Amino acid sequence: MGALDRRRFGKTGRMVTAVGLGGEGILRTYGRHAEANAVIMEALDQGIAYFDSAKAYAGSEDYYGEVWRNRPDLREPVFQASKSASRAHADAETDLTETLQRMGIETLDLWQIHDVRTFTDIREVEGPSGALEAFVEARESGIVRQIGVTGHHDPDVLSHAVETWPVDAVMLPVNPVEEALGGFLDTTLPVAREQGVAVIGMKVLGGSNYLAPDAGVTPEVLVRYALSREVSVAIVGCSTAAEVRALAAAGRSGPLPDDEAAALVEAFRPHAREFAYYRGFQ
Repeated sequence: MGALDRRRFGKTGRMVTAVGLGGEGILRTYGRHAEANAVIMEALDQGIAYFDSAKAYAGSEDYYGEVWRNRPDLREPVFQASKSASRAHADAETDLTETLQRMGIETLDLWQIHDVRTFTDIREVEGPSGALEAFVEARESGIVRQIGVTGHHDPDVLSHAVETWPVDAVMLPVNPVEEALGGFLDTTLPVAREQGVAVIGMKVLGGSNYLAPDAGVTPEVLVRYALSREVSVAIVGCSTAAEVRALAAAGRSGPLPDDEAAALVEAFRPHAREFAYYRGFQ
């Protein structure tokens, strides 16, 4: 089993594995401790060193906490991320305190302003007593190492955040449907690169809605497509150890060749708008 490639995480100087364990799948549940532990431990065994979570993801932070408390030696080499969807300063501070307690850690590698959808969200976050202040203060204090923003609803909104907020990372959807639609990959992603902001690819499998094995659209193909778009890391939620192994194998296979990526985009283009269920199209 070869080592996973590592990529620079924006201008932070940190290196992360090309693929990471997403916060969906088994982690977005309650009470399934053995299964969640098996997925996290398999990811560690496979050399995956980027772990995604969020306060909104059910028991995800608690599942990680069970691992890091029992095996603190495993925590140091990995990049642990989480998120807060609070828009107010005080609420975001409370979220961070609770996240650290649930995870049993003192420092978070990446804390993200979660699911920014509208310019109303933007105004609330960046306004007086908004959450952005809490995020910047947490980074300045060293409680979190980097801060970021996530969004999958409106590319213009997310691009504004990347251009005007002092973030280190952005999480956005990276899949062939998005390239066909335009917005996130041809606007937000280039802005992030210009700013030196790390790019985390999510919605890589489209919630498994984009899979069509008979047509050659497998999880491996979609992960490799995301890697071909020069993201810092592509994350996928997993429900079993076997899915984690498949994710790691796709990461080891490397980016999809340009011609295959282009053909994949064209295959999705006729139905791209209906496939992008998370965009909120009317």
